[in-house]
Amino acid sequence: MLSTDDGFDTQASVRRANLRRALQLVFLNPGTQTRAGIARATGLTAATASSLVAELIENRLIIEGEQAASTGGKRATTLSVDASHHLILVLVIQPRHVDIALVALDGTEVDIRRVSYSVENRDLALDEAVSAVAEEFGGRLLAAGVQLPGTTDGRSVLESVQLKWEDVPLAERFERVLGAPVLLINDVDAEAIAEAGMEESPSGYRLFIHLGGGVGAAVTLDGELAPGPRDRAGEIGHVQVVFGEAARACRCGQRGCLESAAALGAMLGEEFSDAMDAPEIRELAAQADEEHLDEGARALARAVKLIGALLDPIEVVIGGPATQLGPRFLDRVRRETEYPARGTAQVPVRYADPRASLAAGAAQAALTAALGVRWNPEQLRAASASSL
Repeated sequence: MLSTDDGFDTQASVRRANLRRALQLVFLNPGTQTRAGIARATGLTAATASSLVAELIENRLIIEGEQAASTGGKRATTLSVDASHHLILVLVIQPRHVDIALVALDGTEVDIRRVSYSVENRDLALDEAVSAVAEEFGGRLLAAGVQLPGTTDGRSVLESVQLKWEDVPLAERFERVLGAPVLLINDVDAEAIAEAGMEESPSGYRLFIHLGGGVGAAVTLDGELAPGPRDRAGEIGHVQVVFGEAARACRCGQRGCLESAAALGAMLGEEFSDAMDAPEIRELAAQADEEHLDEGARALARAVKLIGALLDPIEVVIGGPATQLGPRFLDRVRRETEYPARGTAQVPVRYADPRASLAAGAAQAALTAALGVRWNPEQLRAASASSL
């Protein structure tokens, strides 16, 4: 994998770093990048740039295209991402189903499917689904990104209340079947990665808050995820923000947790489920108790105001099913954060970009883990084209 470095092998490490630089330049400008352009951008010699390109072509990561416009001499050959071979597998695991996508290196989807299951047969159904993918696409799999609710160190599910998993070595389990590296990623982290990837040059801190059946958050810095040392960053759902008689009981056993007020079940009623589609959520929102929506917006605003003062983010993005609550809820949150707090700056609050799907973030994370590169926004939107 190009993302692997060996500190004891300096020459090989430098070579891999240069391969990543060259590949990233092709990802940023597919169809227009050239060998000469890579040499200019990296400061490498023309011979070295050509050698890097030859290796990337041999590994079926890039391909030659048409000739570039003439600049007075021999016309250069353009380079593009090779979308014909390597695939990234994405599994978005939910309590009752898993969405599966196979994404080519240019971001387009080759295959998409959904497998439903019960709590009792979930593990068996997941293993069978992964085995079916391995049998059909095994020779082409570059890496897999497995997105799920809960905390993870990338290899094991440390804790997932929704899936009722604790210390499950899921990556190793799937790797034995797929024969490709597997990365586990928290669902909110994946959403935050996809959101940051929609910008050409993301900068500064961005706070991403997911509102659905639960409440979670993630922080990105200059477009990269900023996880904590114990893989618990963003677990804000059970921090108490409501006190006194207004504090409601939470499923965790405490009272006044952010989730007890701002999760969609608390605002829309027990009928809400993360399995609902957008029209169903909008219908629930139209019938919701306005007082509950106000309480949820107020509780969320308290968390936003405090975290915003701490991080000084460029913006706060609300994602997940909550984007279906419409402009009125967003306006409520904004109003509750607009009071002046001396020494702080007012932080913009908006909904997540609707063009970014949940699958795109996991695909991006797997691509970066395998090759050390990122898609440009157009490619990431291609990975978001499905209904995942």
